[in-house]
Amino acid sequence: MTGYLPQPDRDSAPWWERLAERRFAVQECCSCGALRFPPRAFCAACRTEEWRWREVAPEGTVESWIVSRQPFVPGRRDPYLVVMVRLAAVPGCLVYGNWRAPRPPVPWEPVTGEYVEVAAGVTLLNWAPAGDGSEPGTGAAAGTAP
Repeated sequence: MTGYLPQPDRDSAPWWERLAERRFAVQECCSCGALRFPPRAFCAACRTEEWRWREVAPEGTVESWIVSRQPFVPGRRDPYLVVMVRLAAVPGCLVYGNWRAPRPPVPWEPVTGEYVEVAAGVTLLNWAPAGDGSEPGTGAAAGTAP
């Protein structure tokens, strides 16, 4: 992949490391048990700074999507679709990723995450319909990087 690669920071670096190992995790507050994503230094619910990683299934439902026609990646001109997914394990959390199906998403459609290595040590999570791909809400598509 040419172009921009994620730049992990203090809070997100452990998340990106787990993603590279094909493990999807959210933060869990050690004090109140609140689950959160994206990674943050403290809990928004109780303000404590103690937390741990909790692995959850990369599953959810399509909340919204956009079609990007702006060529943000050098050399890439075709439009691509980005979905906003509400995590099943953490309903208050929204995750963005590329859509990987031969058709558009459907509102509230169940989806599963697909790990795609785009560079050495850099993995992204794309989203595809849950199931075999023949009908809305029943498909899994091969993950390829944008």
